[in-house]
Amino acid sequence: MLHKIFITGATGFIGREVVTLLRDRGHAVTALIRAGSESKLPAGVRAIAGDPLDGASLKAALGDCDTWIQLIGTPRPTPAKAAEFRAVDRRSVMASLEALPGSSIGHYIYLSVAQPAPIMQAYVDVREECETRLRRTGLPVTFLRPWYVLGPGRRWPSPLIPFYRVAEFIPGLREKALRLGFVDLSQMARALVHAVENPPQPGKPRILGVPEIRKASL
Repeated sequence: MLHKIFITGATGFIGREVVTLLRDRGHAVTALIRAGSESKLPAGVRAIAGDPLDGASLKAALGDCDTWIQLIGTPRPTPAKAAEFRAVDRRSVMASLEALPGSSIGHYIYLSVAQPAPIMQAYVDVREECETRLRRTGLPVTFLRPWYVLGPGRRWPSPLIPFYRVAEFIPGLREKALRLGFVDLSQMARALVHAVENPPQPGKPRILGVPEIRKASL
């Protein structure tokens, strides 16, 4: 079944990969972007300039889209960016909640983060709060919870991969090693497309942690 996708964060690290895959699979993709960013999108993706932190702007752009992919987030998050997490990451979800009533959205996909986590607590707290608010909408929702997504310019943790692989076979470390493991950009994008094409049933949010993201990308 083909879908009409509304996506925020389409010109970002993960977004550009996702919209290309969705377009190639025949889905109709509408991307909310900053004015002047049209050239960052692949051909065949509809661009609408707007403000992802403003509910009215989002509502005006939604049209008859049936699936929302929320990828807005502070670039390269660090513990020092706690204020930005609330001003941007949190606010973008709250704005989307303002836009949903009366729309055609029947499935909301949110890029969250692995929980619990030993660091980046302000970041995790914001994502956890946003998940809670989205659950209350009653919509079918999918939460993807990666820990770190490897890709161009984001490969510094790669030397840790062998240690993770060993830890995955140690009973006392296995769960944590899997939950806080790495996925690459291609896996993340394919898992998001899988989520679009396999929406959950209403009533119980679907959570894709690192093992599920890897599986969904196959």
